[in-house]
Amino acid sequence: MTANPLPDVLQQASPASHAPVTLHVRCGMALGNHRARSEYQTRMHRVLAYIDEHLDQSLDLETLANVACCSSFHFHRLFSAWMGERLGEYIRRRRVEIGAMRLAAQPQTKVLNIALSVGFGSGEAFTRAFRNRFGCSPSEWRAEQSSRRSANSNSGQADSNRSQALMMAFGEHEGSFKPGEEANMQVSLVDRNPATVAYLRYVGPYGEPISRFWQETYVPWAIMNQLGEDHARYGISHDDPSITAPGKCRYDACAEVDADFVATGGAIKATLPGGKYAVHRFKGTAQQVGDAWSALLRDWLPSSGFQLDDRPCFEYYPKGADCTSGPGAFECEICIPVAPL
Repeated sequence: MTANPLPDVLQQASPASHAPVTLHVRCGMALGNHRARSEYQTRMHRVLAYIDEHLDQSLDLETLANVACCSSFHFHRLFSAWMGERLGEYIRRRRVEIGAMRLAAQPQTKVLNIALSVGFGSGEAFTRAFRNRFGCSPSEWRAEQSSRRSANSNSGQADSNRSQALMMAFGEHEGSFKPGEEANMQVSLVDRNPATVAYLRYVGPYGEPISRFWQETYVPWAIMNQLGEDHARYGISHDDPSITAPGKCRYDACAEVDADFVATGGAIKATLPGGKYAVHRFKGTAQQVGDAWSALLRDWLPSSGFQLDDRPCFEYYPKGADCTSGPGAFECEICIPVAPL
């Protein structure tokens, strides 16, 4: 006797009942809503990436609406609803915050050149906007960062803004750096090819929440999409929490995928830039990786003849690498994008 595959609730419904139809309609509506939200998310991420990549250009409403494949009439309202801040406010904030990051990461670059690189027409306009945001001039802020790095280097405390931001971004790694360890650090200059990645974005305070994001959000998604240890992974932190408000900091948990991979489950496809990176192959514990970031950024970089450029820093987990954050050791490559001073 063949078993009826229909659930009891559907078996009991009379032929005239609309119950089965209602269930299918609700399921279809839920699926449609999920797809629609995923499409909006993809479009907004595309706009945010475009803004960061074109800060030195005019970012008018019509251009950004076209990037989002949306009418100019509706785009401004949609952006405000999605981001929680108006488009003009967001662009001004990103210009000043990226300018602050470049002041620290590119100490030999003139303030005026940095101002122009993030879309300000003059050094005076940049200074006014910077002072409104940080309470000091760009030159004063840069000098303060340099003084802090020098003091931290002399005292051996892993507390510089950039290294602290990155340590927080990758799981709140803790530990005290021991002076002289940078002398034993093996760093290679590597020309990396661009990589296609699918990423899930976390927005919020860095630190322990990112570890939960990997375990609770990324891992189930990766299993669903058959992206196991035979796929390389990346952890990318886009913001410095000493500059950007914690609630607006962005972090991407990524899997390297084929160019024809179809992103699902809220994931977005993107291309991680290639080019020259300083790479330190790390093997150790979650506590020790913070020391490695600190030594690379605070001690190795200033004496290397290089500076950070505008591409993101990241941790790279090669195929087959164990990236667990448990008590045991794990392997990764700490990669920072560099350009000559």
